[in-house]
Amino acid sequence: MAEIRLGEFDLIERIRAGSASNDRVLIGIGDDCAALRFRAGAEVLVTTDMLMEGRHFLRDRATLPEIGYKALAVNLSDIAAMAGQPIAAVVAVALPKGETLDGFVGLHNGMNALAKRFGVALVGGDTNAWDGPLIISITVMGESTGRGPVRRSGAKPGDALFVTGPLGGSLLGRHLRPLPRIEEALALHREVDLHAMIDLSDGLAGDLGHILAESGGLGAILNADAIPIHPDAHRVAKQDGTSPLDHALGDGEDFELCFTVSPADADRLLASPPPGVSLYRIGSIEAEPGIRLRDPDGRVAPCSVGGFDHLAQPKSGGNL
Repeated sequence: MAEIRLGEFDLIERIRAGSASNDRVLIGIGDDCAALRFRAGAEVLVTTDMLMEGRHFLRDRATLPEIGYKALAVNLSDIAAMAGQPIAAVVAVALPKGETLDGFVGLHNGMNALAKRFGVALVGGDTNAWDGPLIISITVMGESTGRGPVRRSGAKPGDALFVTGPLGGSLLGRHLRPLPRIEEALALHREVDLHAMIDLSDGLAGDLGHILAESGGLGAILNADAIPIHPDAHRVAKQDGTSPLDHALGDGEDFELCFTVSPADADRLLASPPPGVSLYRIGSIEAEPGIRLRDPDGRVAPCSVGGFDHLAQPKSGGNL
């Protein structure tokens, strides 16, 4: 396999030929800028995430298509968190010197497969080679629906708290193949008034804390026996002695949605969930600050589990 020494424009042409596109793209790959058409009156949503070898993935545990897939998926998950529709993405890659052309194409193929699934156009970016590890940064642009974007800051005391899937143990492999909950978010947004929402990238306890802080310093009570725990969390718990519940609260990279709605809308959703949407009612929003856990016997105690913090903590296996 040849090293990436072919000309820049040859590489651009090869990538352009198979990249996902859509009817919002006026100018795509090959020019100085992309040009996109957004729906009149819609808010434009923009998000970016950077994935670094050794921090978010290990080359001996992840294939290049998996890395490309994950890099796009985590950005699409941010669009889902605001109940938006993703439109296009630009990709910047720093490749280790000596990487093969087939390797780079594999990275692109992982992104492209996911982009096609959700109708997202890959419209440009930048590629460089250097002496360091693989780094990939993707920026996704989307737009809000007619109901507007759902923010983190709208939770209210008395709201019911939901998640869309089982949590914990993503390190066993799920963190490399997350499925952004775009369709679920749009379906929920059509059905009810979503007060606040976030995607679970840094753990339920940590990300719920963002909703509470942005909503004016509220609190929450979580029902321990209602939190859906993924089988992977039980497997990891047997290896490290940490409880499955703690893994569900703190592991991160589940990329499920966590949202709040009024009690009336909560009853409506549970009585008639949108097709294809899994729902777990896990607690409620309270006026008193802090996250508390209610055990099956009714006892309430402060939650001692925190979420992942990229700057405050050392490398975490949960982010590899």
